[in-house]
Amino acid sequence: MAAVSAPTIDLIFLLSQAAHALQTEMTAALEKINATPRAYCVLTKARQGEFTQKELADLCALDKTTMVVTMDALERDGLAERRPSPTDRRARIIAVTPAGEQVVERGEEIVDSLYSDVLGSLPDEQREPFVAALQGLMSGRLAEPAECSTTVRRPRSS
Repeated sequence: MAAVSAPTIDLIFLLSQAAHALQTEMTAALEKINATPRAYCVLTKARQGEFTQKELADLCALDKTTMVVTMDALERDGLAERRPSPTDRRARIIAVTPAGEQVVERGEEIVDSLYSDVLGSLPDEQREPFVAALQGLMSGRLAEPAECSTTVRRPRSS
């Protein structure tokens, strides 16, 4: 009987573990300003234009329920608010409050520092090609999930 050889690289494991480690580190870092990666993402994207809750959910890769819960928390904390859309009376535009702007500004410093530290752990000549390769995968081969009969869920983040 022939021996079965294992793959030389377990790409999904490596990417998953790297994403988990970075997500955990970011979560811990943003706790210092009472924010979560999800809240930071929504606030950051909301600053870039007038987006409905659905549009922001899509930009942040959040399902409808998670977006509602996130917006409820952001409103409760005074960081964002839902405003009537000037073009669609059924839709709400998400607006960042002055307190939310402060969270984003402080969060940007934290995230920039974290990313610099993580990428700084690679040799200089590997940083740019590493990021370019990930961007290439996400805009090319991995841009859209494959059709699948079983629902594949994203890992939960706190």
